[in-house]
Amino acid sequence: MKKVMEKLEGLLEIGGTKKEIVFLILSGAALIVSIFDLLPLPFDAAWIAIVLCGVPIILEAVIGLVTAFDIKADVLVSLALIASVMIGEDFAAGEVAFIMQLGALLEDLTVAKARAGIEKLVHLTPRTARILTTSGEKTVPAQAVRVGDTLRVLPGETVPVDGVILSGQTSVNQAVMTGESLPVDKTVGDTVSSGTVNQFGSFDMRAVKVGEDSSIQRMIRLVQSADAGKAKIVGIADRWATWIVAIALTAAALTWIISGEIIRAVTILVVFCPCALVLATPTAIMAAIGNATKHGFLVREGDALERLATVSKIAFDKTGTLTYGTPAVTLVHSVRPDGEAELFALAAAAEKRSEHPLGKAVVRCFRQETGAIETEPSDFRMIPGRGVFARVDEKTVLAGNSALLAENHIGLTDQVLGAAEDCLAKGCTVIYIAVDGYIAGFLALADGLRPESAGMIQQIKKLAVQPVLLTGDHLAAAQTIAKELNIDEVHANCLPEDKLTWIDRYQEAKQPVCMIGDGINDAPALKKAMVGIAMGGVGSDIAVDAADIALVDDEVKELPHLLALAKRMMLTIKCNLTFSMSLNFAAIVLAITGILNPVVGALVHNAGSVLVIVNSAFLLKWKKGK
Repeated sequence: MKKVMEKLEGLLEIGGTKKEIVFLILSGAALIVSIFDLLPLPFDAAWIAIVLCGVPIILEAVIGLVTAFDIKADVLVSLALIASVMIGEDFAAGEVAFIMQLGALLEDLTVAKARAGIEKLVHLTPRTARILTTSGEKTVPAQAVRVGDTLRVLPGETVPVDGVILSGQTSVNQAVMTGESLPVDKTVGDTVSSGTVNQFGSFDMRAVKVGEDSSIQRMIRLVQSADAGKAKIVGIADRWATWIVAIALTAAALTWIISGEIIRAVTILVVFCPCALVLATPTAIMAAIGNATKHGFLVREGDALERLATVSKIAFDKTGTLTYGTPAVTLVHSVRPDGEAELFALAAAAEKRSEHPLGKAVVRCFRQETGAIETEPSDFRMIPGRGVFARVDEKTVLAGNSALLAENHIGLTDQVLGAAEDCLAKGCTVIYIAVDGYIAGFLALADGLRPESAGMIQQIKKLAVQPVLLTGDHLAAAQTIAKELNIDEVHANCLPEDKLTWIDRYQEAKQPVCMIGDGINDAPALKKAMVGIAMGGVGSDIAVDAADIALVDDEVKELPHLLALAKRMMLTIKCNLTFSMSLNFAAIVLAITGILNPVVGALVHNAGSVLVIVNSAFLLKWKKGK
C-alpha cells in the first residue's frame, strides 16, 4: 500500500504549475461547451473537467486519508464529485472540480520560491589558512587548523578561524558578524572572528575556536535552525475541513432519510463544497501581493502577509536600515586660529590617498560641502589601526585615533578632550587632527539617519506595533539613534545569536516579531522572526534570501503601508470567509427544501466564487487613508 501511495504522489507532482494551468484552461473550455451544448460530442464535455481537475483531487484525498487519516477540504469535494457522477449530474461535478483546482493553483502561486541563503553563507567560509611552523609559513585547508596553531593573516584576506592577535596592528571589517560597515581597529590581545575581513595591516594570531565552533559555522547553524522552527500557516478550508465534512455528511444523510430523494442529498454535498472558502484566502493574498509590489516590496513567501498582520513588535537593525550605512562628517572642531574650514581642508588632504572608509568619508564630505578638490599631499603613509601621516603644504599632518597621538607624544587639551567626549557619548567616531606636532582639533563622523525614518516609526506606533532597535553597534550610538526616532526598546552590541535570543524571548511571550535588516549578520534573525523583511537595495544577497519580504528600493517610509495592508488583507479574508459560509448555509436550506438541484447549486457556487474574487480585487489599489 505504501508503494502505491508513493506512485500516486509522484503522478500528482509531474509537470507542476504549467500543467495545472493547461488543465484549467481545457477544463474551463469544456464546461462552457457542456452548459451551452456547443459541440456534438459522444459524451458530456464536463467529463474533461472531471478527469483533468477532479481525479487529482480524489487522489489527494485518498492519499491523505490512507497515509495519515488527514481530513482536508478535498475529502468533501471528492464525495460531492463521486455522488454527482453517480446520479448523472456531470456538469455539477466538473464545475466543482474546476473551482477547487483554481483555488489550489492560486495558493501554489503564492508559495515561497527556493532560497539559497544557507548555501551562500557556506561560500563565505574561509577555505585556506596560513600556518606558521618551525619550518616557515605553510598554506593549509581551513578545516585543518587546530586550536593553538599560530596563523598569519595578510591584508585583504578573510580570517580563517576565531582567535587572538599575537602581533601586528590592523583594521578588521566585522560586517559579517555585527552588521557595522566601519572597520574596527585591532591590536595585540584583541579577538578576531572567522569570516571577518582583514583590511590593512598583516597580523599573527593564535587559533582559539576552529571548525564547527568558529563564528561563521555558528552563523550557518543559526540560520538552519531558525528556518526549521518557523511554522507555516495552514489554509482556513483545511483547518475547518473536519467540521465541514461532518456537517455536510450529516445534513445530506438526514435529508435523504427524511425526503427519500437522493438528488437533494447530492445537492447538499455540492453546495457545501468549500469553493468560495478555498478562494477566500489566496485571492486576497495575491491581490495584496500585487499592491505591495507597487510600493517596492517583493513578497517571497505566500503566507508572509498573513503572518505580518499578527505581529506586535517590529525589530530594526540600525545600520543600512534606519540609517544610510555610510559615515558622514557631522562636526569640525578646531583650536587653530585659521578655523574649522582650514582644518577640514587639511584633514581631507591628509586622507586623500586613504583606503579606510572613514578617510574616504572625510574626502567625500569635504567635496560635497565645499565644492572644492582637496590638496594633493606631498608625502603619505598609512598606519594600520592608528590613522594616516601626510605632508600638506609644507605642514606635517596626523589624522587618526588617540593612540596615534600618544605614540607621537602629542597631548590632548582639556578643550579638545571635553568636546570629543561629548561626541563619543552620542555615538560618533572621532578623528583627531594634529599639525606640526600640536593638536589642532578633531572631526566627528556619524552614520547618517534616513530623513524618513522618524515619520515611519511614528506611523508604525499608530498601527499599535511597538518598534525595537536590535543593533551590533555600541550602546551610545544606538541610544542616540533611538532617542531621535522615539524608540523606547534598545538592545546594542548584538551578535547574530543575541538578536536571535531577543526575538525568541519576545515570541515566547506571545509577542510576534517582524525583523527588518540588511546584513549577513541579520540572516538568522530574519529567518527566526514571524516575518523577515530585508533591505533589497543595500542589503546583502544572504539577508534577502533569508527574508520573507524584500524592500527592493530601500524606501523605509513604505513600511507602515505594508503593515496596514496586511491588516486590511486579513479583514478582507474574514469578510470573504463570512460571506462564503453564509452562502453555503443558505444554499443548504434551499437544497434541503428541494428548491436547488445540483446544477443550480453549482451555478450558485460560481456566483459566490466570483463575488469573493471581486472583493479581493479591491486590495490591488487599496491605500490607507490619512
